[in-house]
Amino acid sequence: MKKVEIEVKLRAGDLRGLETRLSSMGAMLLHPREFEDNRLYDFPGMTLQQSGAMLRVRTHARGGVLTHKEKGRIMDGAKVRDEIEVEVADAGTLSAILEKLGLVPCFRYQKYRTTYQYQDLLLTLDETPIGIFFELEGPKATINDLARKLGYSPADYITETYRDLFLSVRKEAGEGQDMLFEVP
Repeated sequence: MKKVEIEVKLRAGDLRGLETRLSSMGAMLLHPREFEDNRLYDFPGMTLQQSGAMLRVRTHARGGVLTHKEKGRIMDGAKVRDEIEVEVADAGTLSAILEKLGLVPCFRYQKYRTTYQYQDLLLTLDETPIGIFFELEGPKATINDLARKLGYSPADYITETYRDLFLSVRKEAGEGQDMLFEVP
């Protein structure tokens, strides 16, 4: 399915408090907390990354999703990208096909995601190795309205990708190449 994605990320401090507020505001739980493993693929010359585009294979308990996103642009404080997605039954097989075609995995990131619907917004609460984030995706007016109701302003909006956020943290901490949870 092709669409134009309009989204912002926000840092979430109190995850449980935020979930309680969303519920009291009428947000509907679409998918309870689930683990996601995401792999970005590119050609050996990293042409997708250089152009600002991305190709991602996401694996979760319900199957997988292949996503292509064009280079993002910032409009009125939100990131706007053309996006094409398709659900797949077997993300592992899809990854093997991409690699057979010459694409290489170039970044991997993990998170626990809880997904809600609020009016015409898709809301995701993402617990990542670099912190907890709250994504609002949908019409910009509704994004601004809900963010304000939750105590955020446009100055709080984050438009960087998880890869970019991780790379800035990793440079400071000298950590590994991928954003993964530590295995106990």
